[in-house]
Amino acid sequence: MIRASVANPYEYPLDFQALKAAAVAVLEGEGVREAKVTFAFVDNAHIHRLNKQFLDHDEPTDVLTFPYTDPGAKKLEGEVVIGYEVARENAADRGHELNLELLLYVVHGCLHLCGYDDSTDKAAAQMRAKEREYLAKLGLPDISG
Repeated sequence: MIRASVANPYEYPLDFQALKAAAVAVLEGEGVREAKVTFAFVDNAHIHRLNKQFLDHDEPTDVLTFPYTDPGAKKLEGEVVIGYEVARENAADRGHELNLELLLYVVHGCLHLCGYDDSTDKAAAQMRAKEREYLAKLGLPDISG
């Protein structure tokens, strides 16, 4: 069973069902049979602090992924921290709805948990292709960049 939960400490207006459905679609699509994943939606100060602490990047970011198990483990576990304010800003800059940007970040985080990386140009291109694939499967437009 795949269990996706949402932590919303700042009480943002979120479409919990759509976010969870996107996570399940990606994880199932990647062959994951059992998972427990939490998506935490946080403000700029919170994600900035985590980004500095864990990656030594001194700025807010869109997505941070914390795998608790290795990709391919019998049960995939992890947490995806999503910068809500970063998403709101990026959605406005790119001219689409905030919810769509948040769904992209859920897809992105799930792909990281499944072992995808975007640290090189080639890996990033593969990840963008997977994002487009899952956005299409979810009936959403391609906003993956």
